[in-house]
Amino acid sequence: MSVALRTLRARWTTFAGGFVALSLGVALVAVMGLALASSLDAPDRGPERFAAAPVVVRGADSLRVSTPVGERVQQLAQPRAVPPGTVTELRKLGTVVEDRSFAVRARGGPGDLVGHPWSVAAFAPYTLDAGRAPRSAGEVVVSGDWARPGERVRTDHGTVRVVGTVASRGFEHAVFYTDARAARLSPRSIQLVVEADADAVRAAVRGSAGVRVLTGAGRRCADPDPDRDEKALVAMNALFGTAGGVTAFVSVFVVASTFAFSVAQRRREFGLLRTAGATPGQLRGMVVAEAFLVGVLASAVGCVLGAYGAPRLASWVVAGGLAPAWFRIGDAVWPYCAAFATGPAVALCGVVAASWRAGRTGPAQALREASVDTRTMTWGRLLSGTGLLLTAVVTLALSLYGDPGDLLHRKTYVSRPMLLITAVALLAPVVVRPLTRLLAWPAARLPGAGGMLVRENAAAGVRRTAAIAAPVLVTVALTGSLLGATATLNEARATEARERTAAAFVVVPGGAGFAPETLRELRDVPGAEVSPTASSAVYVLEDGVSLNRAEARAADPGPLAATTRLPVAAGRVGDLDDGSIVVNEEWQRHTVGERVRVWLGDGTRRTLRIAAVMTTGTGDNGVYVTPRNAPGASVDRVDVALGHGADARAVAAGLRAAVRASGGRVLTGEQWLRAGRPGTDRTTRTGLLLVLGIALLYTGISLAGTMVMATSDRVRDLAVLRLAGATRWQVLRLVGAEALVVVAVGGVLGLLVAALDLAGIWGALGLLSVRAPVRFPWTAVGTAVGACAVLAVISSAAPAALALRHGTTQPTATRE
Repeated sequence: MSVALRTLRARWTTFAGGFVALSLGVALVAVMGLALASSLDAPDRGPERFAAAPVVVRGADSLRVSTPVGERVQQLAQPRAVPPGTVTELRKLGTVVEDRSFAVRARGGPGDLVGHPWSVAAFAPYTLDAGRAPRSAGEVVVSGDWARPGERVRTDHGTVRVVGTVASRGFEHAVFYTDARAARLSPRSIQLVVEADADAVRAAVRGSAGVRVLTGAGRRCADPDPDRDEKALVAMNALFGTAGGVTAFVSVFVVASTFAFSVAQRRREFGLLRTAGATPGQLRGMVVAEAFLVGVLASAVGCVLGAYGAPRLASWVVAGGLAPAWFRIGDAVWPYCAAFATGPAVALCGVVAASWRAGRTGPAQALREASVDTRTMTWGRLLSGTGLLLTAVVTLALSLYGDPGDLLHRKTYVSRPMLLITAVALLAPVVVRPLTRLLAWPAARLPGAGGMLVRENAAAGVRRTAAIAAPVLVTVALTGSLLGATATLNEARATEARERTAAAFVVVPGGAGFAPETLRELRDVPGAEVSPTASSAVYVLEDGVSLNRAEARAADPGPLAATTRLPVAAGRVGDLDDGSIVVNEEWQRHTVGERVRVWLGDGTRRTLRIAAVMTTGTGDNGVYVTPRNAPGASVDRVDVALGHGADARAVAAGLRAAVRASGGRVLTGEQWLRAGRPGTDRTTRTGLLLVLGIALLYTGISLAGTMVMATSDRVRDLAVLRLAGATRWQVLRLVGAEALVVVAVGGVLGLLVAALDLAGIWGALGLLSVRAPVRFPWTAVGTAVGACAVLAVISSAAPAALALRHGTTQPTATRE
């Protein structure tokens, strides 16, 4: 241990890179652990919209199916209203107020306005700040300060006059209409408030299937999206879990590479110790002890940095909308314990192979070794790298053969590159020397000896080149793989939408859906073949235990065939009727003519015949049913095809006239495709940026540390160049050029990993009948490589300039 302590003090520059990498790795593990621990539990929330309501009665809003392993539950796409007979019985007990909610779009108002009848305002409770309650169909009361009493506001339901305002309660932006006007705008009510004794209400609803009586804290279930906190926790757990996994991988990968390089730098030292009588076991023990000490010190520093960085990460994810406003870092202790243990564990894992190599150093072997690296590829490394590469190839082939859709899932395309990165890094010594010579060949052809020296120095120091290229490999591979996967999948989904759309025009509503009179006017437009469709869902029990939800579109088969080109693999869309369904190949049962038991969007149980089967695609094909099998679903899109000889301009003008009063919009097919082009959602995009930001920051600091180590170890070489006649600036240019070549080596290896990963995704898309090109993120990868190049040049030139400042002979006379 005393030798290890003296070695740390004497060769601190050798251990600087590993210490910095470990400290940052422990800090990131602590940050992710603290964030993960803080996202395990949500705060208890009380009811919001009905905090002052005595009893809330809600219609059936969930589907419950008994299976051999227990009851399976899914939320209904179209919750049922409370049965009329039950409402009649409730009115005998006391006052009944029907609640209604519907979207409102107002010029100059918030984008998430929601309309309610004025009678339910008292149950939040909302109280008037100014003005009065609405008395006629054209009057409203609004929450917040975006409109004042007396103002006239244009909405998708007509122009209204604001007659009063109420203070915002933070959970919604409300617009209150008269009860009669709200009933016309939203005829369907799925919940109501009853001013009566709770026990009497329960007795009145007994026997009404699925109807629930909500009191106390249970009234929160009547709020919009009552499970939003739980959903936020799931999203945060996935985000921090993914980031933590990538952090652990990058830290182990980079630290192992750094420690292996630091041990390789000390071959002469180990040779001297062996000559002095040290046994191989003593050398291994010394190296392990050094790693353990560095790990402990780095863990202490990393935990302090983690405690500082975790609250700032929490503020960032809240500000970015990735976490709810209540999210804060808690006082959990276990993340610090886990993070502290990570430092020594990672250090020991990273040094175990290097220590074994150090113990095999012979007494005279290292003393007569030149600076050229020999035997860089050991049998163990070759077998490990080949095994991991074969594992990656075999698992990819099995996925392509058995379940190609699995390769399109985020957890798969985030984790799969790590296997390839490790395999390529282990096999890197095989290709580093020829790849370095190839990349430096143009420079070597230039006049002068500079280009030749760059090529030979980089090719001779295989271990140094591989250690410096490792962080670049990680950064480029993760950037290309993750951003390339999301871009390629988005392009594939856009291709699917383009191939499915045959409509000349697409009409979208101004609010939640189209009114029946608007649909009649659209059908009456001369030359227009109109296909109204509604969004719904279908539920199916597979394997007897799994209740799955499938997104569904409800449409009439004739107009649907005229406006949509569905990717049909078997059967005919025209055969769709009220007793059948169009499914995709992802369903367990997908044979044309086969009958399948399903539950509709409102929970109604049906047995339907499969009329046609679509290809699986990227998973967005869903299913198709007739409007009769989508009860309660409102039409939210109208596709329009041109009849024979119809004039497109005349049809467009007629469509605009038909939806002008309701605020709808008429888009061409191309405009609709551009407006609805698939993109990476904010949570996924921010999560990927977080993961890549961590990787770039971590590898950047590790790259800088490794470059400082490598350059400091070459002080004698640089001094010899000065003695041979090279000027100070020539030496610095040589060092910078070598750094650029090494970064290029890491960049090429990273591109190879990204290309292999994206090739697997492209193959999976082809097997799923999606013909889409690969979208490689050249801009992002170029930025990452540029950042690594700048860091490498600065980190190599700065210590070289410091060493050369002392003159040309002092470094050569310095003892080692």
